[in-house]
Amino acid sequence: MRYLTYKIGDSTSWGAITDKGVVDLGAKLGGDLHSIIREDRLKEAEALALTSEASHQLDEVTYLAPITSPGKIACIGVNYANRNAEYKDGSEPPKFPSLFMRTPESFTAHDQPLWRPPESHQLDYEGEVVIVIGKEGRRIKEEDAYKHIAGLTIMNEGTLRDWVRHAKFNVTQGKNFVNSGSIGPWMVSADEFTVDQFENMRVITTVNGEVRQDDTTASMMFDFRYIISYCSKFFHFQPGDIIATGTPNGAGARFDPPRYLAPGDKIEVTVEGVGTLTNGVIDEPIEN
Repeated sequence: MRYLTYKIGDSTSWGAITDKGVVDLGAKLGGDLHSIIREDRLKEAEALALTSEASHQLDEVTYLAPITSPGKIACIGVNYANRNAEYKDGSEPPKFPSLFMRTPESFTAHDQPLWRPPESHQLDYEGEVVIVIGKEGRRIKEEDAYKHIAGLTIMNEGTLRDWVRHAKFNVTQGKNFVNSGSIGPWMVSADEFTVDQFENMRVITTVNGEVRQDDTTASMMFDFRYIISYCSKFFHFQPGDIIATGTPNGAGARFDPPRYLAPGDKIEVTVEGVGTLTNGVIDEPIEN
């Protein structure tokens, strides 16, 4: 089942997408998608959605991030084997995942523009599969990790390339400009996927219709199970936490010369079995 968070008029709600349209589950069950995941009520939500009439059509709603206030946004860096090779630094494959954190306000939603800030014109795209945690846990065993997934969504993990190099030991600055990335358009519940799909899921990013990234999760050096287990050694995962699992090669910075995003560009990130996250680009509106 596809679950989304949205605005219609002045109201914010959440719901499910069926063949009839959007069922407003906020009106029927209350809360938000985050609280429904936390209360382990996705099956209840699905049953209600399948027996209800649509409240809206998709083209009537304004998308918001599926989880509007996640407790954690953890991002795995350089996780595809050919992405490590893309750095051309002769380094050996890493023994452990690279990890950094992002803030909710660094993301916008589906069909909303990314902002290119005045501090940098090196805005880059990174298409990624995102795990939404559904069950709390600490020191989760790899063999149990899939039980902790509520669903999957998509991220364009937008990055200001020169700002990730401002400091010696971190990339946080270049990863957290307001509205520099996006999440959405919805979350697809974990029961829609098999183990084989989790482990071999295609990720394609296009810019203005040109394919820039095209790979599958089979190329990951650290798969979903390992990422969840590893991170849970130091995190206490809570329902609604999200993990971005890394991007394939082909980001704009790796072209010669680099091909950064500019106002008017259109970026689409498609994840097999999940959908397509679409965003334009504008210069950040600056209040005088």
